Amino acid sequence: MDALKLIASDSMKEAAPQFAIGDTVRVDVKIREGDRERIQAFEGTVIAKKGSGVAETFTVRRVSYGVGVERVFPLHSPNVAAVTIVRHGKVRRSKLYYLRDRVGKAAKVKELIK
Repeated sequence: MDALKLIASDSMKEAAPQFAIGDTVRVDVKIREGDRERIQAFEGTVIAKKGSGVAETFTVRRVSYGVGVERVFPLHSPNVAAVTIVRHGKVRRSKLYYLRDRVGKAAKVKELIK
């Protein structure tokens, strides 16, 4: 097991972004099209975080043109260029799957005022 941890520790980012469930984040993803590479932003609410170590992932949800879109990002992936926190959310749960059933203002997460 220690050998696996050593191999996995090389792949982990040193400065992993610190965000919580309910936060609105902007994830910059590297997209490769042929021999060109560009960065695409995906902004939404973090509804789940899973796993630990190198296999840690987080799920971001947004509504685009009336359709809910969710993407799962590996936290330590080299394709995730940056994660920027837009605002902090005030939630009391670790998974916000209930937002999938809500429409309009009911699907909003209140902002955490510090």
